[in-house]
Amino acid sequence: MNILDDLKLQYKLGGIAMRVIYWNVACFAISLVFFYQYSGGGFAYPNWLALSSDPNVFMFKPWTFLTYAFFHSSFFHLLFNMMVLNFASNLFLTFFTQKQYLGLYILGAIFSGVIFSLSFYFLGMPGIIVGASAAIMAILVAVTTYQPLMGVRLLLIGNVKLWHITAVILVLDLMQFRLDNTGGHISHLAGALFGFVFIKLLQNGTDLSVIVSRTLDFFTNLFKKSPTTPFTKVHKNYKKPTEKVTSRIVTKDKTQQQIDEILDKISQSGYDCLTKEEKEFLFKAGK
Repeated sequence: MNILDDLKLQYKLGGIAMRVIYWNVACFAISLVFFYQYSGGGFAYPNWLALSSDPNVFMFKPWTFLTYAFFHSSFFHLLFNMMVLNFASNLFLTFFTQKQYLGLYILGAIFSGVIFSLSFYFLGMPGIIVGASAAIMAILVAVTTYQPLMGVRLLLIGNVKLWHITAVILVLDLMQFRLDNTGGHISHLAGALFGFVFIKLLQNGTDLSVIVSRTLDFFTNLFKKSPTTPFTKVHKNYKKPTEKVTSRIVTKDKTQQQIDEILDKISQSGYDCLTKEEKEFLFKAGK
């Protein structure tokens, strides 16, 4: 199995967190081709992708309240964000569903984008932002709000509480608020606020992620073709051979059992522990 097949399999089995990381990396790869200025050494994102604080722009391009959260200004910007996203995602998905994860990512990005645009507009500071940091902060603060005393082991530091890590990141944002990238820090803090509110509402019985789930389900059903049922002639006295039915069920059970065993192995030791034969079996089963 080649590298491309390996990546496809990881995308299929990795869940929503892995897919969000893939989407961010894919958007960065696209931006290198179309928006990177090699002479100037930087990105020139158009205002139909990056989020602008100019109401004459964002009012007519409302999708930018989401698209900005999938593009980054540099490789290291992307790398750091994806490392934190992977860390926060694993913790969040320990307690919550994948639909709640995606809903929080999207709503956190939108809320943070609105706060950034309004803040810069009223401060009279024109600017644009890109990056997934605000959505990531929403996920990190959400899981911290839910389990602040969770123990986390960090390389070279040792065991710390989850709230210690989140507090350090928030303090750094506050310290740099007036120094550099003010718009970015405003969106980070807005994302943190949204993550906190998201969990508090969820604990009181209000799940904001259903807004995103129902919206996606609506558009999915809108463009999904309704299955056509072919005409079948019924024979009352006809009986299917019991031997073939049993054989088919046994084969399906054995295949499903093997898939479950491999998935259990992934959850315990990671995808890289699989043998070549197991990877190829999962890839064929996922087709």
